[in-house]
Amino acid sequence: MEKPILSQYVDYRKFLADYYAHRVEETSHQLRPYSYSDFSAAANIKSPNYLKLIIEGKRNLSKEMCGKFARALKLTRSETSEFELLVSYCQEKDPLQRNRCLKELSEFRAKKSLASGEIDAEAWDQVSNWLVWVLYAMVDQEGVTFEPAKLRKLMRGQVNEGQIQQALSKLQNSKDIEVDSKTKVARKTHAMMSDADKIPPELVRKIQSELIYLGLEALHKYGPKEREVSGFTMAMTEKEYEWVRFELRKLRKHIQKEILTNREMSPGERVYQVNIQLFPVTDKVVEEKSQESGEEKKSAEDLSKPICF
Repeated sequence: MEKPILSQYVDYRKFLADYYAHRVEETSHQLRPYSYSDFSAAANIKSPNYLKLIIEGKRNLSKEMCGKFARALKLTRSETSEFELLVSYCQEKDPLQRNRCLKELSEFRAKKSLASGEIDAEAWDQVSNWLVWVLYAMVDQEGVTFEPAKLRKLMRGQVNEGQIQQALSKLQNSKDIEVDSKTKVARKTHAMMSDADKIPPELVRKIQSELIYLGLEALHKYGPKEREVSGFTMAMTEKEYEWVRFELRKLRKHIQKEILTNREMSPGERVYQVNIQLFPVTDKVVEEKSQESGEEKKSAEDLSKPICF
């Protein structure tokens, strides 16, 4: 078993479990293989089974304990900061704050990938955050003049003028848009942002996290007539999942094509963000299923109906 890489995990308890399994396997040939008490000693923790309790979800980690665990895990300073962000995300109960923690974790990991060279600096400069994409879309919005103060007002103060100017400079430097020096009216130089299909996965996750977080904020900022947020929860087979995935992609492409065609004839009135999400909330049952009674089979039909919200 290879040593687990922290940046590949979104569950710190799973990371700890894999780390422990790796250390046990690594020392299995020794007279005294690695144990929970060894970890506690390295972390300067009195309880010999504290790691086990954390892995099983029976305890949470405080910031002080994060530091002790980081020492036992032999994490670097950067990895320690990442570990603390991961712990905060996993332990947060409030949905809004949890999404904020995920956004911070995604940003940290993207910057880490940039520093290590995994993300190309040019790609980062071009499309590093959601604001770049919104400004690019605003070129097709009616009556917009590309002056930071006016753009900030249109975006309801979600960003400051400095951030807007920086994002505008990126779009102009990459020659994706041109802004008339007198009228401050912008025009696109391409139908789509250049090299949009070459954005590294880590940067894509960062941008998607930011946009999903904006969607969560929209629940509180806008009334039901200004937004459409709905969904359903139901069990699917793998085949059904692939069908839904295909249909959602087809719908997204159809909507984009229709709207882009309309924009060739007339400008839009506002910029909207469309998020399409499909993700699992449970794992498959791996153990052998017990034989159902006739009554259980009958009730299964009612339970299979989707839960809508």
